[in-house]
Amino acid sequence: MNQRLRDLYSHVSVHATADREHEAAVELLLLVMMADRHISSVELDEIRAISDDSGWETDTFSFDQYAGQATAVVRAALADGTVEALLDSIDERITNGVLRAALFSAARDVAGADHAVHEQENELLAQVAARFD
Repeated sequence: MNQRLRDLYSHVSVHATADREHEAAVELLLLVMMADRHISSVELDEIRAISDDSGWETDTFSFDQYAGQATAVVRAALADGTVEALLDSIDERITNGVLRAALFSAARDVAGADHAVHEQENELLAQVAARFD
């Protein structure tokens, strides 16, 4: 029975890993927003709302405090052509099954928040769907 419980809960984040997963999720959503090389306040507000609505805001994690660092990570990946490596990193850090299942929908909401889904965003959404949906 213990092995069965371990298997069942092996992909549920605990408090210690939740911040790392939320950081990765924010990086993913910012990557979707910035895929068209445009920062939209509407899309940024959508990411903030997703963070709030999803309960990511805690004593140890805040979207507003992490957004600057995450933006730098995403910009570097876009500039260096290392988006695939960033997606690999995000994929590795997010083990919570519920969060993984919700990411494609959240990414699609971010891409559509400004009512204009660009080709680059669609290409990235396809990659997100393949990894997280």
